[in-house]
Amino acid sequence: MLRSRRIGFWLLGLCVWSPFTAAQTPATLPRPAHIVVVMEENHSYSEIIGSSSAPYINLLATEGALFTQSYAIGHPSQPNYLAIFSGSTQGITDDSCPHTFSTASLESELLAANRTFNGFSEGLPSVGSLVCTSGEYARKHVPWTDFSLDNPSDNQPFTSFPSDFTKLPLVSFVIPDLLDDMHDGTVAQGDTWLQDNLSEYASWAMSNNSLLIVTWDEDDDSSNNQIPTIFVGQMVKAGQYSETINHYNILRTIEQMYRLPRLGKAATAKPITDVWQ
Repeated sequence: MLRSRRIGFWLLGLCVWSPFTAAQTPATLPRPAHIVVVMEENHSYSEIIGSSSAPYINLLATEGALFTQSYAIGHPSQPNYLAIFSGSTQGITDDSCPHTFSTASLESELLAANRTFNGFSEGLPSVGSLVCTSGEYARKHVPWTDFSLDNPSDNQPFTSFPSDFTKLPLVSFVIPDLLDDMHDGTVAQGDTWLQDNLSEYASWAMSNNSLLIVTWDEDDDSSNNQIPTIFVGQMVKAGQYSETINHYNILRTIEQMYRLPRLGKAATAKPITDVWQ
């Protein structure tokens, strides 16, 4: 009887520790203290990665995780911003303004979970402004202005981006203006703006359990909508990663990090699991 019990325990241990069982266990994602997502504009992977006009972005690509098969959702710009922020293009196929949606977004998910969010937009004329354009500011690139469940006071000008990064909300989006996001300005101008304004945060994130995501809304119709996407932070394993991802995968990853509900097409998108320390 004792011998049969020992065999039973041995078989139980074999089942618990088998490779099959381990393979069925979902990968654990890190939970960054802060995430900052920067959205750039209208350039393909091949126009940025390896370009002498983007030395800082290429430095980030070597310091962090570079996704070599990252794709936007469609054209033009606005549907991509809505996709990464709400899991859906919300039926929008152009850059028209204004829009109001009563559905949930990443911000409303965070707020419902007692988490914090801010969107920081260069050139936004005032906190909570719903103006469609102002100088080089364009609301079509600022999706949190379109969702009625979101908090208007979380819509901030970039001048409010804190120099003390511990005061950042849990998740932030940073939107440069049309000259500094490479939409109307040059690649070199966008690269310089990113270095001047986010390099201190990128360096700080490397030792403070935080994450910087730099991605593009879409390409310039030249490369099947293939875009650069880079993750940089303390929890990131530097290297190149070849799995196919898009804006929904990024949203799903953020949602899974903080155990949020899955929005729209993020529910069927795979979280990014292989780039973490």
